[in-house]
Amino acid sequence: MKYLWRIQELSDEQRAQRDVLVVQLGISPAAASLLVRRGLTTPDDARAFVRPSLSQLHDPMLMLGMQAAVERLIRAVDGNERILIYGDYDVDGTTAVALMYRFLSGFYTNIDYYIPDRYTEGYGISFRGIDYARAEGCTLVIALDCGIKSADKVEYAKSRGIDMIICDHHMPGEDVPKAVAVLDSKQSNDPYPFKHLSGCGVGFKLAQAYVQTRRLSNQLLTPLLELLAMSIASDIVSLTGENRILAYYGIKQMNAQPSIGLQGLMTMAAVEKGHVTMGDLVYRIGPRLNACGRIESGKDAVKLLISDDPLFAQQMAQHIEEFNSQRKELDQNITREALQQLEDDPDNQLKHTNVVYGPTWHRGVVGIVASRLTEHYFRPTIVLADTDDGLIAGSARSVGGFDIYSAIDSCRDLLTNFGGHVFAAGLSMLPENLPEFKRRFEEYVAQHIMDEQKVPVLLVEDELHLEDIDRQFFNVLKHLEPFGPDNPHPKFVTRGLINNRYTRRVGKMGEHLKVDLTDRSVAISGIGFGMGDMAPTIQNGNPVDVCYSLEENTYNGVTSIQMKVEDIVLTNNK
Repeated sequence: MKYLWRIQELSDEQRAQRDVLVVQLGISPAAASLLVRRGLTTPDDARAFVRPSLSQLHDPMLMLGMQAAVERLIRAVDGNERILIYGDYDVDGTTAVALMYRFLSGFYTNIDYYIPDRYTEGYGISFRGIDYARAEGCTLVIALDCGIKSADKVEYAKSRGIDMIICDHHMPGEDVPKAVAVLDSKQSNDPYPFKHLSGCGVGFKLAQAYVQTRRLSNQLLTPLLELLAMSIASDIVSLTGENRILAYYGIKQMNAQPSIGLQGLMTMAAVEKGHVTMGDLVYRIGPRLNACGRIESGKDAVKLLISDDPLFAQQMAQHIEEFNSQRKELDQNITREALQQLEDDPDNQLKHTNVVYGPTWHRGVVGIVASRLTEHYFRPTIVLADTDDGLIAGSARSVGGFDIYSAIDSCRDLLTNFGGHVFAAGLSMLPENLPEFKRRFEEYVAQHIMDEQKVPVLLVEDELHLEDIDRQFFNVLKHLEPFGPDNPHPKFVTRGLINNRYTRRVGKMGEHLKVDLTDRSVAISGIGFGMGDMAPTIQNGNPVDVCYSLEENTYNGVTSIQMKVEDIVLTNNK
């Protein structure tokens, strides 16, 4: 894929601020530039950002409905009512259920949990789940990462003598459920200052409010932070404000004292305790948890995350690893079929969208396939498959900040259900509505997508010389972690690099590129995934310009700084 490199030049004012930080903090101009670009223009600003504190979290009681939610939970605990913890089958939902279960089980035992089946019940609160709650004698259901559009399910629960507390973070519909309490800061009249919590994050705020109201120890909350970090990493929520604080301390908890269940998962994912990063959560741990709900049941993820039995955790982690292997195979096969479907469409090159449908495709991986197609064609993409109840359902992924939720919402009259946010969404429809949906979705995107959203852009933080990448610079970079949406991992460009010695193809099929580059004074190594074809060009001595991010690589106990190559071109070609 051809990328546009957009280098973010400092303004005159920013350069002056950088120069002040160089003097006041005793850091290099390259390191000071990292701070200034994030609005950290004074030493105090920089120190506050790089040292986030849990004391900076907002008062949970500011959230609309929190008082009612806490009062109802207290009444249930004091009355020994049976409580059902209900959550979605993805990483956000399963970590939210595990968080609430681990929190309550610290002082209460009359609890159960429920994860709906992806294929027979679908997303969100189900009638079957409410029937389960009734059969188990539950009088309170805490719904996490779902429920904001389940007004009919809440009424059904009420008719069965069951109260509900909704903890959600998705956009509300026209009818807000008449639950005991609805916690979702995206409600238009909610004064809560931070609007980008994950579903697990909303559950944490309920736990925080309970601890605060009953004057319990905050130590009840500390072990739960690892679950928050996983949900934040996997659900593509903003890495600013409270999410940055929660993710920072969650990763810190994971490195210092991970739970038994998480340790089992880390072993399977080859993630070393003490060296866990946000990237590990996004690319190694999160996909494994997600594989449970995609292939079989999200309940397996919860079983692992709440386990305190090392042997059981090891066995369950191995079970989940098998799910992940199945998921990879399905992903590869369906992606290949979907790409072929697009290539066979004579109008494909003229379109602004990808909408593909495979009746027999495994619905558990359509979201991953949508991401693959988005990367390949760089267009808003929807991947659909048949459901067991005669509908077509699937997942949507966006590009370049384009609001795919609004595009789907414009076709709401053709849908039986939909939900999501700017970057990703899910939807279902009757089969006969698919042709009209494809036409209208394409029409909406064509009219609303901007030219700059049609081209993949690499936002470049700075042009560096290899001598700029010293340990001090990297330490400043690490203090800006965790990276994610709205706090992206900085990308840099270095020009005119040549092969040092060991640049070569790696991977089973030689598909990846191991670089060993130099500017004739300093050398650096790195990895470029899917760039194996560039190896001969570099080996032949051609100078190249490289766009990359920086990461630590620990091998045999030795840690070094390496490039993660994002793009590479011949010098003077970019």
